[in-house]
Amino acid sequence: MKKQLVLLDHDGGVDDYLATMLLLTMDHIQLLGIVATPADCYIQASVSATRKIIDLMGFSHIPVAESTVRGINPFPRLYRRDSFIIDRLPILNQEETINTPLVAQTGQDFMVQVLREASEPVTLMVTGPLTTVAVALDQAPEIEEKIAKIVWMGGALNVPGNVEKSLEAGQDGSAEWNVYWDAVSAARVWETQIEVIMCPLDLTNNVPMALELLKKITRQRQYPISDLAGQCYALVAHQDYYFWDVLAAAYLGKPEFYELREWETEIITTGVSQGRTKVVSGGKKIYAMDKVDKESFYAYILQQWAR
Repeated sequence: MKKQLVLLDHDGGVDDYLATMLLLTMDHIQLLGIVATPADCYIQASVSATRKIIDLMGFSHIPVAESTVRGINPFPRLYRRDSFIIDRLPILNQEETINTPLVAQTGQDFMVQVLREASEPVTLMVTGPLTTVAVALDQAPEIEEKIAKIVWMGGALNVPGNVEKSLEAGQDGSAEWNVYWDAVSAARVWETQIEVIMCPLDLTNNVPMALELLKKITRQRQYPISDLAGQCYALVAHQDYYFWDVLAAAYLGKPEFYELREWETEIITTGVSQGRTKVVSGGKKIYAMDKVDKESFYAYILQQWAR
């Protein structure tokens, strides 16, 4: 069976590592590499944790690249520190050395190279801000033709955002963090003809990380990936947590679980709504994951991590 070419761009949050682990279980995916964008993480810890996860899962031929882009509105330090914790989890530190290569070039240069050299258009799986993609497009506009589509966890269409007004002065609460970190770059991607399939908060708000599911993951901890997933989720079990990036990544494995809906949208880049993905007539047409078979999704990730 011909494999789907995918390049992952994540930003080092807890669910980014879990999405990485899920993608690596998909036999029909050929993962060409992973770019770590320095947004919801501290980048050195994120790169290290990513490489260790790839080693643990036996895919040490897959290269990792460190993006050097910068956003406009930093993620809170409390969010970003999780990258340090995951990098030091015992299950990821059983070996003395890391075998997965860290490429010398920047993540944005690596993205350009991978797309230029790909034998056919590549799906970009983006679970963080779109900044690295936008910078790569600015550096080499011709790569737009080599992007089959962007599957992106980001945006809030008809629900409030998750950028809290109480924490971010001058915000009206409509922005989602992956847009808010760098709305200008999201708007740059919106200027292209690239097909975008979004996994917005409208959907993820309905798919929580329930304690009962964590118990199910724990009960299959004899499998190393389930063990690691359980440890990652335990870090965030004290708060309301949702399947953001994992839900987006699962679309590549089981698109039949999802219903898509087309919207015309624009990215707001200034003012109190900076970072909002606004539904507006005449805007860029995107597809949003509108509904998901939740029970099938839960069963799928349990099955994939029991390997």
